[in-house]
Amino acid sequence: QVHLVESGGGLVEAGESLRLSCAASEFILDDYGVGWFRQAPGKEREGISCITVGDTNTFYADSVKGRFTISRDNSNNTVYLQMNNLKPDDTGVYYCAIDSHPLRGAQAMCILTAGDYWGQGTQITVSS
Repeated sequence: QVHLVESGGGLVEAGESLRLSCAASEFILDDYGVGWFRQAPGKEREGISCITVGDTNTFYADSVKGRFTISRDNSNNTVYLQMNNLKPDDTGVYYCAIDSHPLRGAQAMCILTAGDYWGQGTQITVSS
């Protein structure tokens, strides 16, 4: 059974930073595309940052471009999302997901909210 575990969420003030982690134990994350998705209150889930196998391609939603960075730590089988200069609009539940499609790019993964397996989510609340 596949398990993805997100961590690192919390309550912060605008302008502060957080780093989210997405860890897996039963499989190797580097074999999959990985994405971070956000669901704000009353809104649909949206892809905010995705990375392809081998880190050949990354995508960032316009709302987070220049503030968020996605990266892999293969030694820890973890994908991170470094979030700087957080804004109240970043509030929501953040999910990571893996994508096994061999040809799907990072942008497609994010835009399609494509994921074969999803974590349980971690809450981020940014106060103004």
